[in-house]
Amino acid sequence: MDVLDLARWQFGITTVYHFLMVPLTIGLSLLVAGMQTAWVRTGDRKYLAMTKFWGKLLLINFAMGVVTGIVQEFQFGMTWSAYSRFVGDVFGAPLAMEGLVAFFVESTFLGLWIFGWDRLPRRAHLACVWAFSLASIASAYFILAANSWMQHPVGAELVDGRARLTSIWAVLGNNTVLAAFPHTVFGAFAVAGAFLVGIAAWHLWRRSADGPVWRSSVKLGTWVGVVAFAGLAVSGDFQGKLMFEQQPMKMAAAEALCHTESPASFSVFAVGDVTRPDCENVKSITVPALLSFLAHNDFTTEVQGVEDLLPQYREKYGTNYPVDERLGELSGEPIDYVPNLVVTYWGFRLMIGFGAIGAGVGLLVLWLTRGGRTPGGRWFAWLALGGIATPFLGNSFGWIFTEMGRQPFVVVPNPSGVDGVWMFTARAVSNSTVGEVLTSLIALTTVYGVLACVEVFLIRKYVRGGVAGVLPDGKPDQPDEKSDDDVLSFAY
Repeated sequence: MDVLDLARWQFGITTVYHFLMVPLTIGLSLLVAGMQTAWVRTGDRKYLAMTKFWGKLLLINFAMGVVTGIVQEFQFGMTWSAYSRFVGDVFGAPLAMEGLVAFFVESTFLGLWIFGWDRLPRRAHLACVWAFSLASIASAYFILAANSWMQHPVGAELVDGRARLTSIWAVLGNNTVLAAFPHTVFGAFAVAGAFLVGIAAWHLWRRSADGPVWRSSVKLGTWVGVVAFAGLAVSGDFQGKLMFEQQPMKMAAAEALCHTESPASFSVFAVGDVTRPDCENVKSITVPALLSFLAHNDFTTEVQGVEDLLPQYREKYGTNYPVDERLGELSGEPIDYVPNLVVTYWGFRLMIGFGAIGAGVGLLVLWLTRGGRTPGGRWFAWLALGGIATPFLGNSFGWIFTEMGRQPFVVVPNPSGVDGVWMFTARAVSNSTVGEVLTSLIALTTVYGVLACVEVFLIRKYVRGGVAGVLPDGKPDQPDEKSDDDVLSFAY
């Protein structure tokens, strides 16, 4: 492997790992805020127990997300310094906003929420968890604005070989981020819903105490997951139409569509060698004209294939990389404008498939636990716990498809203008040696592996502890003989 391959592996590993924590934090924080609101409004200690239990898991996940997220910023300077110089004048604004919102708002109000149980009035304490939750949403928006600029650069111009910001409002109002943001938030709710369903159903299977807590959690998680999946379908459809306009090669790669079709069929499943851009040996099960509808809301739109797009890309962006020693083995070589078809084609389908499975598992668990029922077989426990993984996998494959599908660009050209504001991934890496990047790759992967073990240990510990681990002085379904001041003293 050369420096480019190692740098991409390093960023891919650390980013996918970090993004396992992000959607759970976003979705679970809002659900915990809703649980605490229910407790403040009703006084029902079932909701207090839910807030305490799921809040404990939220805090563990948030802490790990912060630790793993810090590395992302360091990587820009470590292995992607050329990229950092190119986009720094644009990225500085949204990333600074994210830092201010994440660090000052999220951290401040999260701290007040953690330590304010026995110090703040109920409603003031409730306002803290809502402030933290909404700040995490705002933080996600700024990050997505930066990522969406890489997918569709706007509000910038090329000055002395660097992208210079001309309008922060264009960056924040980019139609790409307006589509990506709701899709990401719905994905976060899908993750949080499956998390609630899996753990709560497992406790029901164990016949744990505090049954009302777990049944309410199952119902909440199921309906959140189902609504989230519907939202993912709608927002994903909008994203597909933008992809057709902004990144036609990614659209073609997502379908392994090698030849232009009108109308274009949607490939449900392909058999054969999808690595070849001519698709001579590929046989697909298709839905006629569906891809045309996904691309342009009608059943007749022409969708260009890989082989017809290649000459257009070569004419616009060149046929060969420049002769430059910093490009390593790619110096002077022909540019391959076709993304990895295996990754894009199957990544797109795995994203959809795991999302649908997650929603299906939630509905099945809701049906199996109706009317106070709880299946006694071990299969039910495995079903519940296994369902937790499905939206995590769906999110991961979705991001892998999104980022791999724009190759060979790290900043994709805007087909409607913004002259020169694009960058090949091969030109974005630092002037590092293979040994340096390999060392950091091994070190970071090892550290992340250790952190994964720590998180699994902590999550497992507090999941098994159940309500008793967070409300040791009484069960939520028992009459509460304590005063409000005593209830507020149940601190973390």
